[in-house]
Amino acid sequence: MGSLDWIILAGTLLFIVAYGVWKTRGSQSVEDYVQGGKKAKWLTVGLSVMATQASAITFLSTPGQAFHDGMGFVQFYFGLPLAMIIICLVFVPIYHHLKVYTAYEFLERRFDLKTRTLAAVLFLIQRGLSAGITIFAPSIILSAVLGWDLTILNIVIGILVIIYTVSGGTKAVNVTQKQQMFIIMLGMFMAFFFILGYLPTDLTFGKALKVAGASEKLNILNFDFDTDSRYTFWSGITGGMFLMLAYFGTDQSQVQRYLSGKSVRESQLGLIFNGILKIPMQFFILLVGVMVFVFYQYNPSPLNFNPAATQSVLDSEYAEEYQVLETAHRELEVEKKMAQENFSAALDLKEYTATVDAKQKILEINRKEQNNREAAREMIAKADPGAETNDKDYVFIHFILNYLPRGLIGLLLAVILSAAMSSTASELNALGTISALDLYKRNTHQVMDQKHYLKVSRFFTLLWGVIAILIACFANLFDNLIQLVNIIGSIFYGNVLGIFLLAFFVRYVRGNSVFVAALITQVIVIVIWYLDWMSYLWLNAVGCVVVMLLALIIESFDRLLQQEPAEL
Repeated sequence: MGSLDWIILAGTLLFIVAYGVWKTRGSQSVEDYVQGGKKAKWLTVGLSVMATQASAITFLSTPGQAFHDGMGFVQFYFGLPLAMIIICLVFVPIYHHLKVYTAYEFLERRFDLKTRTLAAVLFLIQRGLSAGITIFAPSIILSAVLGWDLTILNIVIGILVIIYTVSGGTKAVNVTQKQQMFIIMLGMFMAFFFILGYLPTDLTFGKALKVAGASEKLNILNFDFDTDSRYTFWSGITGGMFLMLAYFGTDQSQVQRYLSGKSVRESQLGLIFNGILKIPMQFFILLVGVMVFVFYQYNPSPLNFNPAATQSVLDSEYAEEYQVLETAHRELEVEKKMAQENFSAALDLKEYTATVDAKQKILEINRKEQNNREAAREMIAKADPGAETNDKDYVFIHFILNYLPRGLIGLLLAVILSAAMSSTASELNALGTISALDLYKRNTHQVMDQKHYLKVSRFFTLLWGVIAILIACFANLFDNLIQLVNIIGSIFYGNVLGIFLLAFFVRYVRGNSVFVAALITQVIVIVIWYLDWMSYLWLNAVGCVVVMLLALIIESFDRLLQQEPAEL
């Protein structure tokens, strides 16, 4: 990194913090702090909703996901538009009509206090963990590739977010997220066009897509019914829809975004805006990853993109064996480049047989390369059992630091850290609100004035900020970060969604039955996940269905037992 990169990075982050504090100073009531005075217009709502979901993990992990596995991950979002329609028709009007501050306030009105408290606690557990991960994710990757101290990075990101979130509450989160989304998308578009510019001069964008297709990176749709398949059309349209319903309909970090809308219509338009643009945005980010893959077909790439993991094995007794793998990898890269050039020439000549033969050669080289990379991961694990061998999260940052020009590196790093701050701010805002209003205010018997609860909300926001930093400092990375966050959500979201669906649509069920069913369901879902019986996306549907069925069964037995004495 050069001086220009540091200036752009520091200037961008300080501007966001200062702007958030200045623009939202002077909150005098809980409504101002928690709902931003209910003055947000649909574009602010839509961008805030989108920025809350699009964390640093999205912009670090998604390109790497596409580099290794192709575009199939986009199927994860196929259920989003359906979820947005349901939330706009059902959730938003009810929340606005009841004038609730939190989603869980509605549960007490429908059921009882203990059900509200249980749902709030489940939210605090999963969102508290996620808040730590959204700080930890960019920190561990940047520390690995730049040599920055991991703990210091966690603390710096956390403190920057805490400053404007504690100061301005929901309005501060909303106004800063508009700036952050602009910076994020500007950076991603610039990176995309630079990648295209770095491709061979005779390789047009259309031909680059064919190169990616030859390596099966453009296989978007998978109609397989196997529940073990992680990303399919069916898991996206069902499990993904349940996850999005739970996330946008019951997760306070999102509910708080659209509860700040000045009217039902503004909130609905903001959500529809997100539903229309989210899939294209994720498609574009995956496409960036695919173009990075195409770039590395013609340029050298490391055997493992995680520099810290590579260094650990080179400092071990396995160094010579690893260097043998690196030599084989370099030889394969020469073959790969020649094969890609043959494929490109066959396309130009429109020779079908030559094109098919060249594609088969590319696939054969890809299989050898994948085997090499897998052998490297196994060797790294032997050399250092604590090292992160999965390098998906390091692919894009490796390209940024090694190939992009000065200035743009600083902007892309600002994109990553802005996204981390954006998501973390929404999470801390929601965690503070739930702690103050659903737990503290509702479970204490003293009635205090607005200023007291405003101070309490700020205190809990600060407390959760500190907790998130501590979680980030003690967290441990595994598999792919974007999957990790979704796994945590899937363990809890289905259960909470089922509780809300019972509240909305099943008047027959009472609070005690729902409370017991929710406790049992949470244990069942955790066991299913721990035993790895199915892809995590299906946990959302399973949790939702199980809690509803159990609640109906328990309620039926309860009513039956209550009638027995009279019959005897």
